[in-house]
Amino acid sequence: MILYPAIDLKDGNCVRLFKGDMEQATVFSDDPAAQAKAFVDAGCDWLHLVDLNGAFAGEPVNAAPVEAILAACKVPAQLGGGIRDMKTIGTWLEKGLARVILGTVAVENPALVREAAKAFPGQVAVGLDARNGKVATRGWAEETEIEVTDLAKDFEDAGIAAIIYTDINRDGAMQGPNIEATAALARAVSIPVIASGGVSSLADLIALRDCGVQLDGAISGRALYDGAIDLGDALAALKG
Repeated sequence: MILYPAIDLKDGNCVRLFKGDMEQATVFSDDPAAQAKAFVDAGCDWLHLVDLNGAFAGEPVNAAPVEAILAACKVPAQLGGGIRDMKTIGTWLEKGLARVILGTVAVENPALVREAAKAFPGQVAVGLDARNGKVATRGWAEETEIEVTDLAKDFEDAGIAAIIYTDINRDGAMQGPNIEATAALARAVSIPVIASGGVSSLADLIALRDCGVQLDGAISGRALYDGAIDLGDALAALKG
């Protein structure tokens, strides 16, 4: 199971939000590229990047720090936030991203997800962000009545590389991930599932690894910044 250190970008800084609230942002670094390189130097195999401003604006906002990260780090990186058309998808992949994450458009324009997955095999993931089991869009500001599992099944034959499932109520709260819901989603589809939201200890990572269904990986942010998870120890444990 891959551990994806999270770098969430707001106003050019590396931050973590509390339950997706842009007004409750803690700045952990004003140099996201240096933070990313620290994760890479500790041994991570992937990076998970989010353009938080972009998720609200509907277009890339933190392009400069993302590009700096890509220049500084040689491990693959995936990015979500504000990626809502084929031109933006192609531009980011040309700049060196290994994978783009489509969230809002997975709800509003699922045909685009299918088109992108066909055009860029293995490089398109879908981000399913849920509050109480229902998908939320546009930076988690808008809630829908769509069940996460139903939307995931709609993409079963689309050829997407992964689903990033985030439980919004757990994100940044250091209360542990929603293991039951994550495992249920992974059982419901054949698409690789990456867990996100609430991963706050090595025990959480082990619990996800041993949840009874194979997960592709888990994303952690605040716990790595706060020191609740030692990245080197976590990588060793997951690989062991």
